[in-house]
Order: sequence, then structure tokens, then C-alpha cells
Amino acid sequence: MPLKRRSVAILAATGAVGQRFIQLLKNHPWFDISVLAASERSAGKRYKDVCMWRMETEMPKEIGEMTVVDANPKSIKEAGDVDIVFSALPGDIAGPVEESFATEFPVISKAAAHRMEEDVPLLIPEVNPEHLELIPIQKRRRGWSGFISTDPNCSTIQLALTLKPLMRFGLKRVIVTTMQALSGAGYPGVPSLDIIDNVIPYIAKEEEKIETETKKILGVFDGERVRLADVSVSASCNRVNVKDGHLEAVYVDLEEKPTIDKVKETFRSFVGEPQRLKLPFAPERPIIVRDEVDRPQPRLDRDAGRGMSVVVGRIRSDPIMTIKYLCLGHNTIRGAAGAGILSAELIVAKGYI
Repeated sequence: MPLKRRSVAILAATGAVGQRFIQLLKNHPWFDISVLAASERSAGKRYKDVCMWRMETEMPKEIGEMTVVDANPKSIKEAGDVDIVFSALPGDIAGPVEESFATEFPVISKAAAHRMEEDVPLLIPEVNPEHLELIPIQKRRRGWSGFISTDPNCSTIQLALTLKPLMRFGLKRVIVTTMQALSGAGYPGVPSLDIIDNVIPYIAKEEEKIETETKKILGVFDGERVRLADVSVSASCNRVNVKDGHLEAVYVDLEEKPTIDKVKETFRSFVGEPQRLKLPFAPERPIIVRDEVDRPQPRLDRDAGRGMSVVVGRIRSDPIMTIKYLCLGHNTIRGAAGAGILSAELIVAKGYI
């Protein structure tokens, strides 16, 4: 348990992921929202006057009355003491902005800009907590008093989380086909006339992210850098007419040939550092196994574990690979803001902040 409450700032606080951060951080036992930052056109105005709130719950009244500041380090420091910066910035502008903050602040980033950099953790707390040892290396190399830790792509998170326990059987090859929810495209997202009565079989840069990020996440930290996992990953990504919840069909080739019962037991028994530390946002079961023939389904399973569990089902043998299964994750909770909060909790618990 941390010795003191931490004050946090949210960059791009008016966007979809920023709003989800606000929703999830309400009444958090460790973190207080002290600064909301957005673009220059929103700066100086009350949050409720510049944010088109899209969450299922009401905007917290005290948040609505907060004054938005410009998303730069000087404005953040003038607005109050900040211990952690959550970045929900768009990927095309995140890189230099996050670096400007990291010279002084710990930055937990949802953007893709720094994920594959050698000295930056690409973190799933249950999967690769030891990669946080990159933080002192990064600070030393870059001369920063702060640092950047990144969360993976939303579809990568749920895939890598289910692959981690399978590594005990010798992970060789992975093929994944995703059916990704509309909220993954942000707001307003995909035009209605494109997605109604349709599936869009392309999401820009998504396949490349899954294929590269998974190898880093499952890789081994050797004391200086992460050696990429020796596993082949092939992805095909599709946008479907579902609001929240990415569904993935996964085919895995293993060196060993475990029984399906053994695979199910391996999924069910999997826990990581967040569970052992009892972190506030850690689900009791990171992976939930459903035995029904028609599960998981987005509408029924996306909120499992408060949206932080990945639900796996239809686990069966495959005639070409070893096993195949479907996995489902809430893309804006476990795949976005919730992932950032859990990462921050682990970073605090491990003494990096």
C-alpha cells in the first residue's frame, strides 16, 4: 500500500480514453485527479463546457467544474503538484509531447509512439512486470528525472495476456483474427453508413502492432534491454458493429501437446504480480474460462472483472496448429484506461514513483 495518495494529471482529458480515465479513477484509493489537460482551444474553460461526455455514467460534478489547462509541462506545474501523468494523447502528436513531460514527470502512455523503443517498458502488469527494470536505464540514458512507460495496443493486451500462461508449453506460432469494437476507433469513430450491415476488414497499423508488440511483451529482460520472444505472430484485423469489446480467434502452435483440460486449468490458475500484491485495479482472475459452446460474447462478457479480465472460451484442438480458442477483452478498460491505471499501481507498488 502506498504511503501517500498520488496526484495525477490526464492529458487529452476530453477525449474518449481521457473520459474513461476520469470515470475509472473516481474514488480510486491511491490516486486523485488534480489536473485535466487538453488542447489550447479548451484551456482556461471548465471541463463540462468543453467535453462532450460519452461515458455510461454521469460526469462527476467536481470534475465538471475543474478548469482545463493546456497540455504542456509548464501549465501542468502551474496547475498543481502532480506525481503521475496519464497520457491519452493521439498517436500522431504523443511522441514529442510525452518526452517533454518525461523530463520531469512519470508518464503512463496509451499512445504507440514509444512502445517499441529499446529502453521503454511495454507493460502488461501480469505478464512482464520485470520489464519495469528498464525505467532506471531509460532515466540514466536520457538524463530525465521522469520516465515513460507504455501500455500496448488494446487488441495486443488481451492476446498477450492469454499467451503468457501457454509459454510453459513452448510457444512457437500464433495466428489471430480480431473482430474489434467501434469504440476502438475513438469518437465519433467509424461512419455509420460504413459499418451498418458490414464488416470492415482493415484497421490501419493494427496488424503490425499486434505482430511486433507481442514479441516485446513476451520477451526476456537481460539486464539492459528486452530480447524479443522467439515466436511467430500473424494477425488479421477487422472492425465490426459492436460498441465495446474486442473478440479474437486465436490459433496457437506449441512444442508440447497439452490436453484441453490442462490448457483450461493453466488459464484458470494464471495470476501475476498485481494479484499477489492485491493492487486495487487487479482482477481476481486475469483470465476467465467459459465452458459454454457460444461464449465469450461482447455483450455478455466484456465487463467481467470490472472490465479488467480477459474471457476465454471455445478452447479446442486444432488439426493444423495445437489449440485454438476465442478471447474477449473490454478494449477501453483493460485495453486502454484500465491498463494504464493498473500499470501506475504496479509502478507505485514497486517503488519507481
